[in-house]
Amino acid sequence: MTLPRGFKANAEREALRLRRELDLSDTDALNVDDLADHLKVKIVSAEKLVSHTRLEELERVQAYAFSAATFQVSGRNIVVTNPLRTPGRRASDVAHELSHLVLKHDLTEIREVNGMPFRTCRPDEEEQATAFGGTLMLPRPLLLGAVRRQWGPAQIAEHYGVTEEMARYRYNTTGVAKQVRGR
Repeated sequence: MTLPRGFKANAEREALRLRRELDLSDTDALNVDDLADHLKVKIVSAEKLVSHTRLEELERVQAYAFSAATFQVSGRNIVVTNPLRTPGRRASDVAHELSHLVLKHDLTEIREVNGMPFRTCRPDEEEQATAFGGTLMLPRPLLLGAVRRQWGPAQIAEHYGVTEEMARYRYNTTGVAKQVRGR
């Protein structure tokens, strides 16, 4: 599956626009809780809704079946996060869910895991939310600065509070290392 033509460039512009609204520079770390507040989205840990034991049971039945989900309750968007995830993974998950809202995706598909129903988006929209979530957390100018400091994905992840997988994904898909080395 590929992203629509022009998606990446538009995602970079939109990520930088949202960062400006939060009074962040292009290279500041993004706190997803601040972005959620700005977008008027409430973030709730799933353990406030179901027992920790039930979450662990779901994890045993199907690992990573639930990381975060968005619900609309009484006209308000709520992102429910999984407390079993690392802080970096939680940040990526919240950025992904906020991306669905910014991109105006519809929750259309219903899936069931161990008797728990989940609504999700189409696969192409999931791919868009993953790409845009990564762009929100690690926009191109931020990555360029990191590469100029000779940071790899591990240092980027640690400094900006994301998973190493997310840092590697953005590092590779933006081509920033090649751009800096090519000068």
